Amino acid sequence: MYMDVIADFITRIRNASLAKHKIIEVSSSKIKKEIVRVLLENGYILGYKTEDNKKIIKIALKYYKEKTSVIQKIIRISKPGLRKYCKYKNIPRVLNGLGIAIISTSSGIITDKQAKKKKIGGEILCYVY
Repeated sequence: MYMDVIADFITRIRNASLAKHKIIEVSSSKIKKEIVRVLLENGYILGYKTEDNKKIIKIALKYYKEKTSVIQKIIRISKPGLRKYCKYKNIPRVLNGLGIAIISTSSGIITDKQAKKKKIGGEILCYVY
């Protein structure tokens, strides 16, 4: 059993993109589905499919023509031992605005840009660029 399921999920995506896998399968949960939805909306993955009877999410990773992954880095920020919260005024810019921060807020899991627009803060889950 994993202690930090989000860190395990992020590590699986990172390792699969470095190994140039096209599709990965991870166990399903609500928070993982929301993170994958945010990644799809921002163009970091090609798509995903959930299989409810098997409780699995299949994720199609996205690559450039030279077989380099669109996801260069995906880093877990808030950990179970040290949670990172921020107000909407203090939300950090990832790679000077080129990357995204995925934030868990009271209105769901959204990007840093959406959180600044809605003027809500929350827990910074990870950075993606």
